[in-house]
Amino acid sequence: MLEREETSEDSSDGDRFAHYVRKDRIAAAALTGRPVVALCGKVWTPRRDPSRYPVCPVCKEIYESLKAGS
Repeated sequence: MLEREETSEDSSDGDRFAHYVRKDRIAAAALTGRPVVALCGKVWTPRRDPSRYPVCPVCKEIYESLKAGS
């Protein structure tokens, strides 16, 4: 698991990507409304359907490198 320091929440709509986040954290965010941190470091509160957006290239690269190192 990758650990990253949390930063302030990014509320810009300019980043229209689907990011990789652990499923349990997405579920908790849905219940509490608290922000999540993606593999790439983006901090936001999930509110939109991620299937409508392309996958974040940075998240995908990090995920693929984690899979390769398993």
